[in-house]
Amino acid sequence: MRHAGATLAAALTWAVVLTGVTGCSAAQDLLGKPRSPEEAIKVVPANGTKNVGVDRPIEVKVPDGRLESVKVVKLQDGQEVPVKGRIDDGTRWRPTGERRLSQAAQYTVDVVARDEDGHRSARHTTFTTAVPAKRFVGYVTPEDRSTVGTGMIVSLQFNRGIENRAAVERAIRVTAKPAVDIAPHWFGKSRLDFRPRDYWKPGTEVTVDLGLRDVESAPGVYGVQHKKIGFTIGRSQVSVVDAAEDTMAVRRDGELVDTIPITAGAPKTPTYNGKMVVSEMLEMTRMDSRTVGFGGEYNVPDVPHAIRLTTSGTFLHGNYWTSDAFGERNISHGCIGLADARGGSSDSPAGHFFDRTLVGDVIEVVNSKDKVVAPDNGLSGWNMTWKDWKAGAATH
Repeated sequence: MRHAGATLAAALTWAVVLTGVTGCSAAQDLLGKPRSPEEAIKVVPANGTKNVGVDRPIEVKVPDGRLESVKVVKLQDGQEVPVKGRIDDGTRWRPTGERRLSQAAQYTVDVVARDEDGHRSARHTTFTTAVPAKRFVGYVTPEDRSTVGTGMIVSLQFNRGIENRAAVERAIRVTAKPAVDIAPHWFGKSRLDFRPRDYWKPGTEVTVDLGLRDVESAPGVYGVQHKKIGFTIGRSQVSVVDAAEDTMAVRRDGELVDTIPITAGAPKTPTYNGKMVVSEMLEMTRMDSRTVGFGGEYNVPDVPHAIRLTTSGTFLHGNYWTSDAFGERNISHGCIGLADARGGSSDSPAGHFFDRTLVGDVIEVVNSKDKVVAPDNGLSGWNMTWKDWKAGAATH
């Protein structure tokens, strides 16, 4: 895996409700009006589907053109397992190994296809399989044995609402070496996050102990998991985006290593202020304005080097359709754009940053004319004070 946790989409199950074509970008008319992603690349089960039966098949098809790559990953109890498959006739992918899906698991599907003119298009989807009746599970991020940035927040998304939150909270232990104070915080009845007071120190080893088996979360509903998940904190990288100056200062282990020209949200669609944590990294994805509350302003089928910052669709990503905005003016619909080439270039500012980023790294936006991002929008809990964070514990 080139990036530790690069497929964290599998772990971030609170993002399942999003469509597979999320994001924002600068308005553009260079690409014409491509098909909808459902027409260009069809994935079964459909994106965002929950409670999928274990006998339901996985299938990827393209009506025109050819499949270039298909990657299917199963995430269960924090462990990531690739699903083996084969592309037939260049137009259809099906699994070649075990055809039966696993219970209480999340699957991610990443597809890249080329049309008859050689243009690439990408699709990213997720779905979850059924959990036995009267049982509950917690989907954990980050994934087991991953190396992540210093801003990583441990997040559990439960498959059903938790009524006895104190009992569930007590059954989950998050510990670190060297030891630090770690506190839980509930966002609603189905999401529980853990973080320390300050960013983790590089080299810290974190263990998540799920002692949920036979814990009663609601009358007659019991947990099934008894599992330990561990991950390591890598080097520190915190990048500060100054929306007024159109630059991003990248600091690694406290030292300034790069200053990159960027374009942020336009005056009518500004970028959120605040601290946002990298939760997902996609070498290519589709971004469609209709999936994030806009009209048909844009539909880019092959956005390169896409780094997700919020559940609602804020990305830091490569931009090849704009040439004169970086470092000069803000033109996007809320994302942060870096110069790139079509198809993605590792030598571009976007490619260079992507290759040096970990899931769990922090991107902080300042001087934007928007509000501070909500703490439950992605892994944005660092925008809460330590006092407010600890007040969100059921056992407080």
